[in-house]
Amino acid sequence: MAQALGEDLVQTSELQDDSSSLGSDSELSGPGPYRQADRYGFIGGSSAEPGPGHPPADLIRQREMKWVEMTSHWEKTMSRRYKKVKMQCRKGIPSALRARCWPLLCGAHVCQKNSPDTYKELAKAPGDPHWMETISRDLHRQFPLHEMFVSPQGHGQQGLLQVLKAYTLHRPEQGYCQAQGPVAAVLLMHLPPEEAFWCLVQICEVYLPGYYGPHMEAVQLDAEVFAALLRRLLPRVHKHLQQVGVGPLLYLPEWFLCLFARSLPFPTVLRVWDAFLSEGVKVLFRVGLTLVRLALGTTEQRLACPGLLETLGALRAIPPTQLQEEVFMSQVHSVALSERDLQREIRAQLAQLPQSTSGPPPRPQARLPGAQAIFEAQQLAGARGGARPEVPRIVVQPPEEPRPPRRKPQTRGKTFHGLLTRSRGPPVEGPSRSHRSSTSFLDTRF
Repeated sequence: MAQALGEDLVQTSELQDDSSSLGSDSELSGPGPYRQADRYGFIGGSSAEPGPGHPPADLIRQREMKWVEMTSHWEKTMSRRYKKVKMQCRKGIPSALRARCWPLLCGAHVCQKNSPDTYKELAKAPGDPHWMETISRDLHRQFPLHEMFVSPQGHGQQGLLQVLKAYTLHRPEQGYCQAQGPVAAVLLMHLPPEEAFWCLVQICEVYLPGYYGPHMEAVQLDAEVFAALLRRLLPRVHKHLQQVGVGPLLYLPEWFLCLFARSLPFPTVLRVWDAFLSEGVKVLFRVGLTLVRLALGTTEQRLACPGLLETLGALRAIPPTQLQEEVFMSQVHSVALSERDLQREIRAQLAQLPQSTSGPPPRPQARLPGAQAIFEAQQLAGARGGARPEVPRIVVQPPEEPRPPRRKPQTRGKTFHGLLTRSRGPPVEGPSRSHRSSTSFLDTRF
């Protein structure tokens, strides 16, 4: 299954990338307007100017100031004001501050601080020849029209080689997955190689554990979960997909493994990543459900796709006007899918998996649902490891054993003189009285 998924990704990437890389010479030597890069670095791209619905410059400056304030006191912000962080991520992190915010959201800055020399040692070490050859073959396929990755000897491709090699040395049991290429490339567009490496580690091991390993067990589980969500939220679309034989494994791995880096316009990809690093994998499910609805949501669209090829083509050819960042993300966040709903569906599908499947079973409990859970886990790990001061604990003492009730002194039949004598000390010597016997006054009774 994993090999089939990998081959499907290879074919898809080659179809998309070869057509772009064939014209690389003409792009570099062509006329000036064609060689001009847009604001994201893509040569000849159409994002040189902000698109429709893009926030004005004054609003962007206000958001930048809010992010500067939140990131200046990050621990306090995450402890007390995470809802504000989530809302600001949904509005979109300003481009000038993504390099500062992404490592904070995913917890990569803590990993880098705890292991300051790890990446340097991995970058200097020789890589596995098998993985190095595979990675080298894929370098030219990662965004060939971006100015960072045009030249094989440029800093973009060389940095990508170092980051991917470092991960194969960091996790030799997992090695390299082709889908890690576009993910690492997007990170390198915004971050230095060391920070990009730690962000990649967090994405592969905390956000999406089990996605990039040799068995891809988590991808298969999430495909079943996605089909169940389609059946509940878009029943007519789910019925059509079943009739034409289009299962989620035919289109979902390309979306989820690459974090939609190859399936959406780049401004929209960045907005999806802002929300994904904040809220976790449920954002990927929301985006996938939105894409399926946009492609096959109406009766006319389904009638125009009578077979498997037409349906897959519709899923991959959604008009770009429907994928503009502001309009598209507003639809994504309106999908009725909460973290509780997702976890309930994951448990249901996990219980239905056959026990005879090859490879290790999926471990969805290892996946943390977003930045807040990652922050709390790192805070707890830091407190246990002594890197941070110990958090004060409230110790509840067990209740003391109940004491026997104090008995009231028995005064019936005792003289008042005896009570006074008992409370004040020994009796006062005095003349003998005829009514006092030789016995103690405590035994005197009426």
